Amino acid sequence: MDNRSKKSRSRLMARVKSRGNFSTEQALVTLLKANLLHGWRRHYPTIGTPDFCWPKAKVALFVDGCFWHGCPRCHKLPKSNKKFWKEKVINNQIHDRRVNSRLRRDGWAVLRVWGCRVKEKRTILRIQKAVRAAHDSH
Repeated sequence: MDNRSKKSRSRLMARVKSRGNFSTEQALVTLLKANLLHGWRRHYPTIGTPDFCWPKAKVALFVDGCFWHGCPRCHKLPKSNKKFWKEKVINNQIHDRRVNSRLRRDGWAVLRVWGCRVKEKRTILRIQKAVRAAHDSH
């Protein structure tokens, strides 16, 4: 049972940022700069509006929030309103797959990073590899 009123919970959830949050996007900005990855843009106006993108190399990077996108490692459904939240996450995942397909069909390389894995060394290595490969193919 949720220990907050519906109104209180609604206000709290409305305050969750989809852009610019410090635990994921800002942490990735710091990593990209520290690893001298250049040429990226934030929220570039293309299909799906990637969190980061290298337009010239056609690499799109999405940072998926573990709660909203259903991270297999750490996602937990809330105890109340489970059906709603399960459908919400499933619909987000369907949307993500459609965005990936459309971008790839248009020649983009698509990377998705779970919020809980942003600071892992292998994350920056994946990004470097994808950007390098895309630059080499152009």
